[in-house]
Amino acid sequence: MPTSVRPSACPGLLRIVPALDGGICRIKLPGGVLRCAQARAIAEAARHCASGVLELTNRSNLQVRGVLPGQESALIDALLSAGLGPRVADADDVRNLLLSPAAGLDPQARMDVRPLANQLLDLLQDTPVLHALSPKFALQLDGGETLAMREHPHDLWLVAENEQHLLLGLAGCPVETPLARIEATHGVELVRQLLQLFLELATPEQSRMRQLLQQIPADELLQRLQARLDFPLQPVPVNWQQSAPLDHVPAGIYPQAQSGLCMVAAGAQLGRLHAEQLLTLAQLSEHHGDGNLRLTPWQGVLLGNVPEAASGELLAALGELGLLTHIDEPLLGLVACTGAAACERGLADSKHHALHLAELLRESGARPQVHLSACPRSCASARVLPYTLLASTPDHYQLYQRTPEAPGFGRLLVPAMTIDEAGAWFARQHPAGTPDA
Repeated sequence: MPTSVRPSACPGLLRIVPALDGGICRIKLPGGVLRCAQARAIAEAARHCASGVLELTNRSNLQVRGVLPGQESALIDALLSAGLGPRVADADDVRNLLLSPAAGLDPQARMDVRPLANQLLDLLQDTPVLHALSPKFALQLDGGETLAMREHPHDLWLVAENEQHLLLGLAGCPVETPLARIEATHGVELVRQLLQLFLELATPEQSRMRQLLQQIPADELLQRLQARLDFPLQPVPVNWQQSAPLDHVPAGIYPQAQSGLCMVAAGAQLGRLHAEQLLTLAQLSEHHGDGNLRLTPWQGVLLGNVPEAASGELLAALGELGLLTHIDEPLLGLVACTGAAACERGLADSKHHALHLAELLRESGARPQVHLSACPRSCASARVLPYTLLASTPDHYQLYQRTPEAPGFGRLLVPAMTIDEAGAWFARQHPAGTPDA
């Protein structure tokens, strides 16, 4: 496979971008699912060609960090040999489709969206004109699962109303009001025509759907879309109610639709694993589950099809491996970017500070959801968390609180504070047992 791909600041499997700790290689996983043989291949490649550090992303993908100089081709070849690459080089950037990690397993799902997801990924890979989409252009398919991320903005999202119908939304999240309803059998053609229409209308500066909608209102865009379709865009039912977003990061044992089986979820500390941990995860999934690792948009992992009788043993093993297995663990509520230790844009060592903040929260009992960002780019979190600590100096952060009327991170509460001061602030303002604002 040729490895000459278009320039972009976004890493990919075929485009390793530099960072202070070495190269970054991003592996896009269909549906967030990683087969155990592939997990072993990634772990071995990360040990031999990189630092051994792996990152779980908020799009259920995986990144190899610290790629060594001169080892880029060897890493890419190893990943391609494991079946982790696109069908053609130009398709790698557009494999951006987010599912629930519990798709096909969650007892609350209104539809098993996996067959449709496979068709959509085929469409994205096999339609050359769609390869012009931005590497950041992303789709979401929500089957109504309980374990679903509904606060990440996507350029296009589809929600299952039931097994026969899908609801369409643009430039937002599935918790928002959909714009139209279609028969589920028309899902692939809808996406095909909508993406082609977007590419025809958007200027080079309009790489995202929200940018196009600033020029062309959504109702006008839907009218243009309808003219291309041989099926109707139906109105959204007036009684439609979307499932609520989760109020915590999944960790622990969850029921499964299939009798006698369950799902076991755990978080990775600040989204990072080491190669040896991934090797052990593969072994645990083969022994207790179905041989697949399902990465989550909360930067964790879910093992499905686990016999109920084995779930406690598996959860304990995940804890011994260093994963976060209890929802009361303060690190589950913290998100932090790479920070100044590995990113030239970072003003502060946000991961180190997050570990220190977690210790302070563990002592106080406060359990806020906090995003520590070393610069305004917000790379580590696609959504706005209830609180954001934005670095202003190597040792100080601005504290923001998410509010509906304020854009970006929200309302500025404190213009400058150290991590110790932040820990004390949360202990006072967010005592144990109180929910996030």
